[in-house]
Amino acid sequence: MKRRELITLIGGAAAAAAWPLAARAQQPNRPRRVGILMNGTEIDPELHARFAAFRMGLQKLGWTDGGNVQLHPRWAGENPDKQRANVTELVALSPDVILTASTSNLVAALKATRTIPVVFVQVSEPLAQGFVQNLARPGGNITGFSAFEFSIGGKWLDLLKQMSPGLARVAVMMNPETDPQSTFWLRSIEAAAPLLGVEVTAPHLRSTTDPEAAAERLSHQPNSGLVFPTGTFASMRAKLTVDLAARYRMPAIYPSREFVAGGGLMYYGYDQREIFRQAAVYVDRILKGVNPGDLPIQSPTKFVFHINLTTAKALGIEVPVGLMLRADELIE
Repeated sequence: MKRRELITLIGGAAAAAAWPLAARAQQPNRPRRVGILMNGTEIDPELHARFAAFRMGLQKLGWTDGGNVQLHPRWAGENPDKQRANVTELVALSPDVILTASTSNLVAALKATRTIPVVFVQVSEPLAQGFVQNLARPGGNITGFSAFEFSIGGKWLDLLKQMSPGLARVAVMMNPETDPQSTFWLRSIEAAAPLLGVEVTAPHLRSTTDPEAAAERLSHQPNSGLVFPTGTFASMRAKLTVDLAARYRMPAIYPSREFVAGGGLMYYGYDQREIFRQAAVYVDRILKGVNPGDLPIQSPTKFVFHINLTTAKALGIEVPVGLMLRADELIE
C-alpha cells in the first residue's frame, strides 16, 4: 500500500559565474566526458538502477550518452586498490566533471584532483566530515547532495524500539574501513541508546563471514536487534543481511528500500534513485559552465518509512498501529 512517491530535493540553485577550470566546456563540437565512480558492482540491480536514473536525467536535459556526452562509469566494489585505479583512470581522461557515489569514492576523488569538478551523492553531512566549509557556497571544485544527518542513527534505533518494545540490545553492523562514515552513525546511536534502555555493540565487520558470526553471538541474548547503517559493506550483502535477521529471528532496520523489498523488516530513508536523477541537473549546469563551488549542497527534504508486514509476522511481531499509520508503504 503506497501513499505516494516522495522526495523533491532541488529547487532552483542560483546561477553562478563561469567555472574557470571548465574551459573544456567551451568546445561545443567535442563530446563532454563525465566520469562516474559508483559504489558496489555493476551486477547489483539496485545500483545499476541508480546509474540508469542518472543517465536518464541527463538525457532529459539534452545529453545523450555516446552522442554529445560520454559517460565513463567505474565500479570498485570494496576493493580499495581498484578504487584508486578507477580514479587514476578517470582523471587521466580529463573529464569535464566526475560524479562520485559514496563517501569513500569522494575521498578518493578529492585526493586525486582539486581542479576537475566533482558532484557527490550518498555522502552524509559533508560539513561535519570536513569535505566543505559552507553548504550554501561549498567553494573549490565540489558540490553535491548530502544524504542523512548522522543524528538519524538515533531515529533508526527509536523505530526499532517501537517495533520491538522489549528490545534490550542492538548490534550496529558496520565496516569502518570500507565505510569511513560508520563511526559517526555509531556515535549517534550510542547517544540515543541510554534514553531507550538499549545496550549497543559494534562488531567490526571485515569479511563476508563476519556478519553471521556477529549475529549468531547476539542471538544468544534475548531481545536483541540489528541496525544496518548506510555503507557499501551492507549494500553489497543485502540478501545476506536479510537472511541473517530471519535465521536468528531478530528485528532489523535498514537504510535502503531494496533490503525491505527483499524481506527485511523495515527501512527509514529517502529515494536514492531520485538523488541520482537530481545529480544530473548539477552535472548539466557544470557542463554549461557553472562553477561547482557556487552550487549549494542539497539535503533530503522528505524521508520515507517502509514496513514488511510479512516479515514482521514471521518474526512474531505485532506491528504497532501507530507505526503502520506512519508508514509510506506496507509490504505484504
